[in-house]
Amino acid sequence: MRNYTAFDHLIINADTALRTLLGEPRVTEREYPANDITDAQFSEQERKHIAGLMRVNHSGEVSAQALYQGQSLTSGNREIKDKLHQAALEENDHLNWTRNRINEMGSHTSLFNPFWYAGSFAVGAFAGALGDKWNLGFLAETEHQVVNHLESHLNKLPGGDLRSRAILQQMKTDELKHATTAIEHGASELPPPLKKLMAAMSKVMTRTAYYI
Repeated sequence: MRNYTAFDHLIINADTALRTLLGEPRVTEREYPANDITDAQFSEQERKHIAGLMRVNHSGEVSAQALYQGQSLTSGNREIKDKLHQAALEENDHLNWTRNRINEMGSHTSLFNPFWYAGSFAVGAFAGALGDKWNLGFLAETEHQVVNHLESHLNKLPGGDLRSRAILQQMKTDELKHATTAIEHGASELPPPLKKLMAAMSKVMTRTAYYI
């Protein structure tokens, strides 16, 4: 595998940021989970609610992508970098899926996505610099919080919204896999105060992205 220079990493991260924020990320070849599901008829209020929920999920995936890129940049472990790269590709699928669903609802992604990306990238770079155990610990805790968040959104969707439900269910499966992988590779459990801080930051993003 090629050894990248600092300049290579700078270009790669800049390219990833632009693709993430402008809607053209590199993805896997997996099918859109809602492809074979007929959409229901929704009221205008329901459409706005679905769009708000999916906008939050899209912003969460923007943040996750930035977190992975920051972690990979400062991690010195090649195996962990590879795991982060694979997870990032699957998060890109999530970016596409949530953006597609937002478009289907006639809405838009969050205007604050560049802010979420920058903040999460900084957190990821800090986590990566702490060493492998804490780097993976940040990853595992992030994914566990995302899974809880997805479960709450599955409960908030209108009953007839099977397309959004299929998307979120597949995302939940992927996030659980990422958390399990991190734990299997030696993740350390984060201190409770840090977990609470991460949850508080996530709540700010969630409340803002739902509307803007």
